[in-house]
Amino acid sequence: MPFNPVSYRIFTPFMFNPAIAGSKDYLSMDLIAGFEGDSYSQALSGNTRISKKIEGYRELGTSYEFTNFGVGFSGFNEYNADDSTHNAGITGGISYHIALNKKALSFLSIGGSLKGMYHFYNGDPDQDIPSKEFYSPNVDLGIYYYDPNLYAGLSVTNLLNQPKDTSTLTNYQIPISRQYNLIAGYKIVLSRDLNIVLEPALIIHTDDSLSFDISENVEPILKLYAGNFCIGTYFNDYSTVSFFFQYKYPRFYVGTFFALHKDSPYFKTPLTAEVAFGINFSRNKSGYTKNGRW
Repeated sequence: MPFNPVSYRIFTPFMFNPAIAGSKDYLSMDLIAGFEGDSYSQALSGNTRISKKIEGYRELGTSYEFTNFGVGFSGFNEYNADDSTHNAGITGGISYHIALNKKALSFLSIGGSLKGMYHFYNGDPDQDIPSKEFYSPNVDLGIYYYDPNLYAGLSVTNLLNQPKDTSTLTNYQIPISRQYNLIAGYKIVLSRDLNIVLEPALIIHTDDSLSFDISENVEPILKLYAGNFCIGTYFNDYSTVSFFFQYKYPRFYVGTFFALHKDSPYFKTPLTAEVAFGINFSRNKSGYTKNGRW
């Protein structure tokens, strides 16, 4: 997974769990861009549940029904100025959703994705280390449960693990490793009349070493929804203070994410800033526009 932009873990968790694709009843397209000093990154993703057309009779007209399949794609581009590395990747995935009750309000989904990854290292002339370029395929797998209040998922990314460096001159470590991820959250309705909802969530991740440290592997998230507005914080790095905003218009949203270092002034450690933009396409023209949901 790319480390940056940071906020895709908040806005588009589909990128690290392919089973999430199609868990909403609309097509979602998301673009996130971030920068920190001379480093920059972008991520683009989209996912939807596949629907089929149902021909109605006379005044019933044409309607649509969801199938059990979801699909999604993502791509990212990341440049790190500190070590002159460039990472990029594209992903395509599919998911299958199983209704767990007759009203189809709770689902269990499984999903998988194939991806191609690119890594470029600029080298270090002072140490006679040449530039290097790597291409590699990989696979992600996931499982995901969701209902109107609760969601939880497990996934493994980069199942094929790290590609080998075949160079005989140097042993450059390619920054790709198998990762195990858990995401879970719960929506608590504080006021139904005012549409105020509190959503505590958690991301836990580790690698093949199965090492575990709370400050390194546990990332709490807290969101507060008030109608069309959302504010929250995300503890992906305990050395920073991070917060994000999100506002939903009919059919699209805008969001921002900021991280400030606690122990270093801004002029020494640059601010992390990211912007997010998303568009939701729904076949239910009256439903999403008037009664939109996050």
